[in-house]
Amino acid sequence: MPGTANPEFLRRAISLATQNVLEGKGGPFGAVIVHEGQIVGEGVNSVTATNDPTAHAEVIAIRAAARTLRTFDLAGCDVYSSCEPCPMCLAAAYWARIRAIYYGACAADAARAGFDDAFLYDEMRKEHASRAIPSSQLLNEEAWASFKAWIESPNKIQY
Repeated sequence: MPGTANPEFLRRAISLATQNVLEGKGGPFGAVIVHEGQIVGEGVNSVTATNDPTAHAEVIAIRAAARTLRTFDLAGCDVYSSCEPCPMCLAAAYWARIRAIYYGACAADAARAGFDDAFLYDEMRKEHASRAIPSSQLLNEEAWASFKAWIESPNKIQY
């Protein structure tokens, strides 16, 4: 069950995004992760500053929150993002088990500013061979060895 939305946390994310642009550090995106009414992680878009295409605000904030809370399971945490998360950030939120996402600008707003995610959603619906980056499966039986080892491992930590 989502927590009660707190506009002050979203204002913080928006402030981080705006400050990031004004300081010339990266794109107009900011995010905070909140746990039990406290910010436990913050992030801004630093794709160009770090030459890391995965350095989106939400991913940076999730990583910071996981370090702060010393866990990969962020169940009970909420994301406040200056903009609706892109497909990568949305997937990261699901992997982290985020409880709720609150955002300011929507995907259409991001597209108006030159950040259009529609292409990515369209690509994911296509057959592998029809995508802009085609993919092919190779060495399936050899690759299964990793999963077999996982299944049989007494030391695995489920996630």
